[in-house]
Amino acid sequence: MQTLKIVADRNIPYLRDAIDGLGEAVYLPGNEIGPEEVKDADILLTRTRTKCNSALLDGSSCSFIGTATIGTDHIDLGYCASHGITVANAPGCNAPAVAQYVLSAVSKGLKSGEKLSDKTLGIIGVGNVGKILARWARGLGMRVLLNDPPRAESEGEDGFVSLDEIARECDVISVHVPYTTGGKYPTFHLINDDFLRGTERRPMIVNAARGEVADTAALKSALRSGKVSSVAIDCWEGEPKIDTGLLSMALVATPHIAGYSAEGKIRATRMILEALARHLSIPAEKLISKLPATAPIPDTITPSMLDYDIEADTQALKNSPSPSSIFESLRNNYPLRPEPHKHI
Repeated sequence: MQTLKIVADRNIPYLRDAIDGLGEAVYLPGNEIGPEEVKDADILLTRTRTKCNSALLDGSSCSFIGTATIGTDHIDLGYCASHGITVANAPGCNAPAVAQYVLSAVSKGLKSGEKLSDKTLGIIGVGNVGKILARWARGLGMRVLLNDPPRAESEGEDGFVSLDEIARECDVISVHVPYTTGGKYPTFHLINDDFLRGTERRPMIVNAARGEVADTAALKSALRSGKVSSVAIDCWEGEPKIDTGLLSMALVATPHIAGYSAEGKIRATRMILEALARHLSIPAEKLISKLPATAPIPDTITPSMLDYDIEADTQALKNSPSPSSIFESLRNNYPLRPEPHKHI
């Protein structure tokens, strides 16, 4: 029987022990996984830095791609479907960590005497992240407005508001949509000049979704004009090459680590291993038994549970003499933080 060959991003946590003995495993940085490395691989386990398309996969023996990420915009899903390649991702794996990041950023933006409960939060995109963020924010006393046109179309408009209302009513606007350029609801540059001109409360803008959903030039213009009071940017257009002007203007600036909690990484690895087990028709327990356990996600949190030092992550990027060159290193060597959890 031919030995199974696995090519994996070396920065997927908790993976090595889990797949030890499953076959021959090669671990590489995501941006160094190329056609030569993949040509005789049966399994590819990746993150966002590996572009899984015809250039990478043509002529390969790959039959399964597992990405330890929520998004799949780095994978040509049409190509994979037409070539019999199963694709698995990890939707919702890091939702609590991203919600933690957003509320920590909002807390950092509070002026003396202000409380989270004084603020109206607008959430654009109410999927796994948006739902947890909304629940936690409401538990903290925040007024929350939701915008999600695909959900409003399928479920009814009750409970959802327009982008115009988000712009008018909110003190904080946080984006949690996938990056899309086509279809009925494209998200490329969803946060643009037109949207920002409609803001009335000088909101903080938070982008912990994908860099391209917010127009960098529009954000800088809105900051200069005062239409926006501050920005918290975790996802950047063109990353790892990032706009140093926006970096210098941002209140919070981090290297795409909003979802980098220990629990989120465990969930992501577990989800792609469970999918791999289904693909190989083996018991999932064979692959996931060595993964650490995770605590339940709390229904609500308190302000004291937002003890994540977001300023330290901001300064690590801002203080670098060459932010773009250190971006990947900061991301790949990030000390995974704990999510908010109830103390028992």
